[in-house]
Amino acid sequence: MRDILPTLGRWYAAHEPFGLATVVSVSRSAPRDPGAAMAVGPGDEVVGSVSGGCVEGAVFELAQEVVAGGEARLETFGYSDEDAFAVGLTCGGEITLLVRPVTPALDPSFAAVAETVAAGRPVTVATVTDGPAVRGATLAVWPDRVSGSLGTTGLDAAVIADARGELALGATGLRHYGPHGERREDAVTVFLHSFAPPPRMLVFGATDHAAAVARIGAFLGYRVTVCDARPLFATPKRFPEGVEVVVDWPHRCLRATETDERTVICVLTHDPKFDVPLLEEALRRPAAYIGAMGSRRTHDDRRRRLTDAGLTGPELSRLRSPIGLDLGARTPEEVAVSVAAEIVALRWGGSGAALTETAGAVHPTGAV
Repeated sequence: MRDILPTLGRWYAAHEPFGLATVVSVSRSAPRDPGAAMAVGPGDEVVGSVSGGCVEGAVFELAQEVVAGGEARLETFGYSDEDAFAVGLTCGGEITLLVRPVTPALDPSFAAVAETVAAGRPVTVATVTDGPAVRGATLAVWPDRVSGSLGTTGLDAAVIADARGELALGATGLRHYGPHGERREDAVTVFLHSFAPPPRMLVFGATDHAAAVARIGAFLGYRVTVCDARPLFATPKRFPEGVEVVVDWPHRCLRATETDERTVICVLTHDPKFDVPLLEEALRRPAAYIGAMGSRRTHDDRRRRLTDAGLTGPELSRLRSPIGLDLGARTPEEVAVSVAAEIVALRWGGSGAALTETAGAVHPTGAV
């Protein structure tokens, strides 16, 4: 959804109605996670994707129908041995989509939500998908304000509380309530779509490897910062557009930077005078991933120095070193792929093994 919001914002500002299809739940090997979206706008222009191509044709027609009819619809696509092509989702999974018409009259908060997301600020959009409340009704929830309503004061209050909790975690998914927000009932189903700011990737050491890691980090949706104490190397022209480049001692830069449980820290300086004070700081603060480049000999020496600096066993266990998965990588770009693969595997609990050697669902389910 985040990627297509600029286009949707233009349609909305021009008062061009469009049909918005959003994945609200998935099962088994579904190709996209909840929150993935596709829209059909003026001139039958299509943006986004909900299945990687499996059911987009059917969704295109649904979007046209909801715009013409003015009412939202909930549709499920799965796989059937008897009618696989008609059902469409041949990967074996199942996705449920909410397809709703969007206009300023139907969704007065849409422009404010799009503006918030574009500015990198947090907001959660709650949308009724099923039950006695009006399907497609929306409630936008910011940390300090709300806009819209799902139908009743009690339902709004319960959803606002849950939406702010989901926003803190960057989570997206379905919640169930009674008609007036009763938490032990499931008469009303609400989809909470959290737009948290992009997670941060902090890359230390302005090397060729750092440039490759920064490039793949930006591709994965991270807000990337590269830091090096050497002005000769830490120049913006050596890194992809949009990557922040900072000239400072790495540990001092990190100390001045806020991190959270989604932050990725890649230490590519490969020099004890930079590595040790930096990792001493990194391993004592929140982060999703902390990796350091170097040989096994470098790792052993680095670990001794960190132990001497007072780091504990649990703190040291957070360090992924040598950095990356064993892909046999040689070039900076290949090393970047191995680092990105380890980050993704750690995020979703993947094994890093070849899929031919594993069993079960190919696509993990989770929040985006």
